[in-house]
Amino acid sequence: MRANLDAFGQQIPRLDAAMLQHEDHESDDETGRCRVRAVFISDLHLGTSGCQAEALLDFLKYHPSEYLYLVGDIVDGWQLRRRWFWPQAHNDVVQKLLRRARKGSRVIFIPGNHDEFARDFVGHHFGGIEVQEDAVHTTVNGRTLWVTHGDYFDGVIQYAKWLAYVGDNLYELTLRLNRHLTRIRARLGLRYWSLSAYLKSKVKIALNYVTSFEEAVAHEAKARGHDGVVCGHIHRAEMREINGTLYCNDGDWVESRSALVEHCDGRLEIIYWTGARRRQRQEHLGLAAVPALEGASA
Repeated sequence: MRANLDAFGQQIPRLDAAMLQHEDHESDDETGRCRVRAVFISDLHLGTSGCQAEALLDFLKYHPSEYLYLVGDIVDGWQLRRRWFWPQAHNDVVQKLLRRARKGSRVIFIPGNHDEFARDFVGHHFGGIEVQEDAVHTTVNGRTLWVTHGDYFDGVIQYAKWLAYVGDNLYELTLRLNRHLTRIRARLGLRYWSLSAYLKSKVKIALNYVTSFEEAVAHEAKARGHDGVVCGHIHRAEMREINGTLYCNDGDWVESRSALVEHCDGRLEIIYWTGARRRQRQEHLGLAAVPALEGASA
Protein backbone atom coordinates (compact mmCIF):
# COMPACT_ATOMS: atom_id res chain seq x y z
CA MET A 1 0.00 0.00 0.00
CA ARG A 2 2.82 2.40 0.86
CA ALA A 3 4.46 1.67 -2.51
CA ASN A 4 1.25 2.71 -4.25
CA LEU A 5 1.14 5.92 -2.25
CA ASP A 6 4.80 6.72 -2.94
CA ALA A 7 4.35 6.11 -6.68
CA PHE A 8 1.37 8.41 -6.82
CA GLY A 9 2.76 10.88 -4.31
CA GLN A 10 4.96 12.65 -6.82
CA GLN A 11 1.80 13.79 -8.59
CA ILE A 12 0.09 15.13 -5.45
CA PRO A 13 1.76 18.58 -5.52
CA ARG A 14 0.65 18.97 -9.14
CA LEU A 15 -2.86 17.88 -8.22
CA ASP A 16 -3.02 20.30 -5.27
CA ALA A 17 -1.75 23.18 -7.41
CA ALA A 18 -4.26 22.36 -10.12
CA MET A 19 -7.18 22.33 -7.70
CA LEU A 20 -6.21 25.71 -6.29
CA GLN A 21 -6.27 27.32 -9.72
CA HIS A 22 -10.04 27.41 -9.75
CA GLU A 23 -12.79 28.07 -7.23
CA ASP A 24 -16.40 27.08 -7.68
CA HIS A 25 -18.49 30.27 -7.55
CA GLU A 26 -21.80 28.65 -8.36
CA SER A 27 -24.89 30.44 -7.12
CA ASP A 28 -26.68 29.14 -4.03
CA ASP A 29 -30.02 29.46 -5.85
CA GLU A 30 -31.63 26.00 -5.83
CA THR A 31 -34.64 26.88 -7.99
CA GLY A 32 -35.54 23.92 -10.18
CA ARG A 33 -33.28 21.55 -8.30
CA CYS A 34 -34.30 18.22 -6.82
CA ARG A 35 -33.20 18.07 -3.20
CA VAL A 36 -32.62 14.49 -2.04
CA ARG A 37 -31.52 13.10 1.30
CA ALA A 38 -28.48 11.16 0.07
CA VAL A 39 -26.47 10.74 -3.11
CA PHE A 40 -24.15 7.79 -3.82
CA ILE A 41 -21.67 8.08 -6.70
CA SER A 42 -18.61 6.03 -7.59
CA ASP A 43 -16.13 5.29 -10.35
CA LEU A 44 -15.71 8.86 -11.55
CA HIS A 45 -12.14 8.07 -12.66
CA LEU A 46 -10.97 11.67 -12.49
CA GLY A 47 -7.63 11.86 -14.24
CA THR A 48 -8.74 9.91 -17.30
CA SER A 49 -10.16 11.12 -20.58
CA GLY A 50 -13.12 8.76 -20.10
CA CYS A 51 -14.46 10.64 -17.08
CA GLN A 52 -17.68 12.46 -17.97
CA ALA A 53 -17.03 15.33 -15.61
CA GLU A 54 -19.39 17.84 -17.25
CA ALA A 55 -22.35 15.49 -16.97
CA LEU A 56 -21.46 14.79 -13.33
CA LEU A 57 -21.27 18.50 -12.53
CA ASP A 58 -24.70 18.96 -14.10
CA PHE A 59 -26.13 16.10 -12.04
CA LEU A 60 -24.66 17.40 -8.77
CA LYS A 61 -25.95 20.90 -9.45
CA TYR A 62 -29.51 19.60 -9.70
CA HIS A 63 -29.27 17.21 -6.73
CA PRO A 64 -28.22 18.95 -3.50
CA SER A 65 -28.23 16.49 -0.61
CA GLU A 66 -27.73 16.07 3.11
CA TYR A 67 -25.33 13.15 2.56
CA LEU A 68 -22.93 12.58 -0.32
CA TYR A 69 -21.09 9.25 -0.51
CA LEU A 70 -18.07 8.91 -2.82
CA VAL A 71 -17.96 5.15 -3.17
CA GLY A 72 -14.46 4.61 -4.58
CA ASP A 73 -12.42 5.11 -7.75
CA ILE A 74 -13.00 8.85 -7.56
CA VAL A 75 -9.45 9.61 -8.74
CA ASP A 76 -7.78 7.13 -11.10
CA GLY A 77 -4.29 6.74 -9.67
CA TRP A 78 -3.52 3.86 -12.03
CA GLN A 79 -3.88 6.04 -15.12
CA LEU A 80 -2.30 9.13 -13.56
CA ARG A 81 0.85 7.15 -12.79
CA ARG A 82 1.13 6.34 -16.50
CA ARG A 83 0.07 9.69 -17.94
CA TRP A 84 -0.87 12.98 -16.32
CA PHE A 85 -4.31 14.14 -17.43
CA TRP A 86 -6.17 16.75 -15.40
CA PRO A 87 -8.37 19.19 -17.37
CA GLN A 88 -10.34 22.08 -15.88
CA ALA A 89 -13.56 20.08 -15.66
CA HIS A 90 -11.85 17.66 -13.25
CA ASN A 91 -10.81 20.64 -11.10
CA ASP A 92 -14.41 21.75 -11.11
CA VAL A 93 -15.61 18.35 -9.84
CA VAL A 94 -13.13 18.43 -6.93
CA GLN A 95 -14.16 21.98 -6.07
CA LYS A 96 -17.82 21.01 -6.24
CA LEU A 97 -17.26 18.15 -3.76
CA LEU A 98 -15.31 20.41 -1.40
CA ARG A 99 -18.00 23.05 -1.66
CA ARG A 100 -20.66 20.50 -0.74
CA ALA A 101 -18.76 19.79 2.48
CA ARG A 102 -18.30 23.50 3.23
CA LYS A 103 -22.00 24.15 2.75
CA GLY A 104 -23.02 21.56 5.33
CA SER A 105 -23.42 18.27 3.48
CA ARG A 106 -21.75 15.29 5.08
CA VAL A 107 -19.34 14.05 2.40
CA ILE A 108 -17.82 10.59 2.94
CA PHE A 109 -15.08 9.23 0.68
CA ILE A 110 -14.55 5.45 0.61
CA PRO A 111 -11.43 4.67 -1.48
CA GLY A 112 -11.49 2.00 -4.17
CA ASN A 113 -8.77 0.07 -5.95
CA HIS A 114 -7.92 2.88 -8.41
CA ASP A 115 -7.50 5.40 -5.58
CA GLU A 116 -6.19 2.90 -3.04
CA PHE A 117 -3.44 5.37 -2.07
CA ALA A 118 -6.13 7.19 -0.06
CA ARG A 119 -6.62 4.15 2.19
CA ASP A 120 -3.52 5.29 4.07
CA PHE A 121 -5.59 8.32 5.17
CA VAL A 122 -8.62 6.49 6.55
CA GLY A 123 -9.85 8.35 9.62
CA HIS A 124 -8.67 11.74 8.37
CA HIS A 125 -10.61 14.72 7.02
CA PHE A 126 -9.62 16.77 3.96
CA GLY A 127 -11.51 19.99 3.38
CA GLY A 128 -14.40 18.58 5.40
CA ILE A 129 -14.48 15.31 3.42
CA GLU A 130 -14.23 12.23 5.65
CA VAL A 131 -12.09 9.30 4.47
CA GLN A 132 -13.48 5.96 5.66
CA GLU A 133 -12.76 2.30 4.91
CA ASP A 134 -16.50 1.70 4.57
CA ALA A 135 -19.67 3.21 6.04
CA VAL A 136 -23.19 2.42 7.17
CA HIS A 137 -26.01 4.63 5.94
CA THR A 138 -29.38 4.54 7.68
CA THR A 139 -32.30 5.57 5.50
CA VAL A 140 -35.07 7.79 6.83
CA ASN A 141 -37.31 4.74 7.21
CA GLY A 142 -34.71 2.83 9.24
CA ARG A 143 -33.02 0.53 6.71
CA THR A 144 -29.26 0.14 7.19
CA LEU A 145 -27.10 0.02 4.07
CA TRP A 146 -23.46 -1.07 4.14
CA VAL A 147 -21.46 1.20 1.82
CA THR A 148 -18.28 -0.25 0.28
CA HIS A 149 -16.50 0.11 -3.05
CA GLY A 150 -16.54 -3.66 -3.64
CA ASP A 151 -13.05 -4.42 -4.96
CA TYR A 152 -12.38 -6.74 -2.00
CA PHE A 153 -14.90 -9.11 -3.61
CA ASP A 154 -13.12 -9.09 -6.97
CA GLY A 155 -10.87 -12.14 -7.27
CA VAL A 156 -8.87 -10.57 -10.12
CA ILE A 157 -8.00 -7.54 -7.98
CA GLN A 158 -7.13 -9.64 -4.94
CA TYR A 159 -5.20 -12.51 -6.55
CA ALA A 160 -4.11 -11.47 -10.06
CA LYS A 161 -3.62 -7.72 -9.98
CA TRP A 162 -1.39 -7.80 -13.08
CA LEU A 163 -4.41 -9.06 -15.01
CA ALA A 164 -6.46 -6.17 -13.66
CA TYR A 165 -3.87 -3.71 -15.05
CA VAL A 166 -4.03 -5.40 -18.46
CA GLY A 167 -7.81 -5.27 -18.40
CA ASP A 168 -7.68 -1.62 -17.40
CA ASN A 169 -5.61 -0.78 -20.49
CA LEU A 170 -7.99 -2.69 -22.77
CA TYR A 171 -10.93 -0.95 -21.11
CA GLU A 172 -9.34 2.45 -21.74
CA LEU A 173 -8.95 1.55 -25.42
CA THR A 174 -12.64 0.65 -25.63
CA LEU A 175 -13.56 3.98 -24.05
CA ARG A 176 -11.51 5.85 -26.65
CA LEU A 177 -13.41 4.10 -29.41
CA ASN A 178 -16.63 4.89 -27.59
CA ARG A 179 -15.83 8.62 -27.51
CA HIS A 180 -15.46 8.71 -31.30
CA LEU A 181 -18.73 6.81 -31.64
CA THR A 182 -20.45 9.19 -29.22
CA ARG A 183 -19.45 12.22 -31.31
CA ILE A 184 -20.83 10.59 -34.45
CA ARG A 185 -24.10 9.68 -32.71
CA ALA A 186 -24.42 13.24 -31.34
CA ARG A 187 -24.09 14.69 -34.84
CA LEU A 188 -26.83 12.34 -35.98
CA GLY A 189 -29.07 13.43 -33.12
CA LEU A 190 -28.95 10.04 -31.39
CA ARG A 191 -28.90 9.53 -27.62
CA TYR A 192 -25.83 8.54 -25.63
CA TRP A 193 -24.92 4.85 -25.89
CA SER A 194 -21.97 2.96 -24.36
CA LEU A 195 -20.02 0.54 -26.55
CA SER A 196 -18.13 -0.97 -23.61
CA ALA A 197 -21.34 -1.54 -21.63
CA TYR A 198 -22.91 -3.19 -24.67
CA LEU A 199 -19.92 -5.50 -25.16
CA LYS A 200 -19.94 -6.53 -21.50
CA SER A 201 -23.66 -7.28 -21.69
CA LYS A 202 -23.03 -9.68 -24.58
CA VAL A 203 -20.14 -11.63 -23.05
CA LYS A 204 -21.35 -14.56 -20.95
CA ILE A 205 -18.23 -14.75 -18.79
CA ALA A 206 -18.65 -11.08 -17.90
CA LEU A 207 -22.27 -11.66 -16.92
CA ASN A 208 -21.26 -14.62 -14.74
CA TYR A 209 -18.60 -12.46 -13.08
CA VAL A 210 -21.12 -9.69 -12.37
CA THR A 211 -23.63 -12.14 -10.90
CA SER A 212 -21.01 -13.73 -8.63
CA PHE A 213 -19.83 -10.29 -7.50
CA GLU A 214 -23.34 -9.11 -6.68
CA GLU A 215 -24.15 -12.25 -4.71
CA ALA A 216 -20.88 -12.09 -2.75
CA VAL A 217 -21.35 -8.44 -1.76
CA ALA A 218 -24.99 -8.98 -0.77
CA HIS A 219 -24.06 -12.06 1.29
CA GLU A 220 -21.44 -10.08 3.21
CA ALA A 221 -23.88 -7.26 3.92
CA LYS A 222 -26.38 -9.77 5.30
CA ALA A 223 -23.67 -11.42 7.41
CA ARG A 224 -22.90 -8.01 8.91
CA GLY A 225 -26.56 -7.61 9.88
CA HIS A 226 -27.55 -4.93 7.35
CA ASP A 227 -30.65 -4.63 5.22
CA GLY A 228 -28.70 -3.87 2.08
CA VAL A 229 -25.46 -2.79 0.45
CA VAL A 230 -24.37 0.07 -1.79
CA CYS A 231 -21.25 -0.48 -3.90
CA GLY A 232 -19.62 0.39 -7.21
CA HIS A 233 -16.52 -1.11 -8.88
CA ILE A 234 -18.09 -3.09 -11.74
CA HIS A 235 -19.57 -0.11 -13.65
CA ARG A 236 -23.02 -1.68 -13.75
CA ALA A 237 -25.87 0.18 -12.06
CA GLU A 238 -28.35 -2.22 -10.48
CA MET A 239 -30.89 -2.40 -7.68
CA ARG A 240 -32.52 -5.71 -6.72
CA GLU A 241 -33.03 -8.08 -3.83
CA ILE A 242 -30.63 -11.00 -3.49
CA ASN A 243 -31.76 -13.61 -0.97
CA GLY A 244 -33.59 -10.99 1.06
CA THR A 245 -30.82 -8.39 0.94
CA LEU A 246 -31.14 -5.19 -1.08
CA TYR A 247 -28.23 -4.91 -3.51
CA CYS A 248 -27.56 -1.44 -4.93
CA ASN A 249 -24.77 -0.56 -7.33
CA ASP A 250 -24.58 3.14 -8.18
CA GLY A 251 -22.85 2.54 -11.54
CA ASP A 252 -20.22 4.97 -12.82
CA TRP A 253 -19.47 8.27 -14.57
CA VAL A 254 -17.48 6.77 -17.43
CA GLU A 255 -20.13 4.68 -19.18
CA SER A 256 -23.57 4.87 -17.59
CA ARG A 257 -23.60 8.35 -15.96
CA SER A 258 -25.58 6.89 -13.08
CA ALA A 259 -26.05 7.52 -9.38
CA LEU A 260 -28.10 6.13 -6.51
CA VAL A 261 -30.19 8.60 -4.52
CA GLU A 262 -32.31 8.35 -1.40
CA HIS A 263 -35.34 10.61 -1.59
CA CYS A 264 -36.63 12.40 1.48
CA ASP A 265 -39.26 9.69 2.03
CA GLY A 266 -36.61 6.93 2.11
CA ARG A 267 -37.26 5.71 -1.42
CA LEU A 268 -34.12 4.64 -3.29
CA GLU A 269 -33.71 5.30 -7.00
CA ILE A 270 -31.03 4.80 -9.65
CA ILE A 271 -30.78 7.85 -11.88
CA TYR A 272 -29.26 7.80 -15.36
CA TRP A 273 -28.35 11.40 -16.13
CA THR A 274 -28.79 12.63 -19.69
CA GLY A 275 -28.71 16.33 -18.93
CA ALA A 276 -31.23 18.65 -17.32
CA ARG A 277 -29.78 21.64 -19.13
CA ARG A 278 -30.58 20.18 -22.54
CA ARG A 279 -34.13 19.39 -21.41
CA GLN A 280 -34.67 22.90 -20.04
CA ARG A 281 -33.32 24.53 -23.21
CA GLN A 282 -35.75 22.46 -25.27
CA GLU A 283 -38.67 23.35 -23.01
CA HIS A 284 -37.71 27.03 -23.21
CA LEU A 285 -37.70 26.83 -27.01
CA GLY A 286 -41.01 24.98 -27.02
CA LEU A 287 -39.51 21.75 -28.35
CA ALA A 288 -40.36 18.23 -27.24
CA ALA A 289 -38.44 17.55 -24.05
CA VAL A 290 -35.99 14.69 -23.83
CA PRO A 291 -36.34 13.01 -20.40
CA ALA A 292 -33.54 14.18 -18.12
CA LEU A 293 -33.46 10.99 -16.15
CA GLU A 294 -34.66 7.45 -16.14
CA GLY A 295 -34.85 5.74 -12.80
CA ALA A 296 -35.46 2.45 -11.07
CA SER A 297 -36.72 2.76 -7.53
CA ALA A 298 -37.28 0.67 -4.45
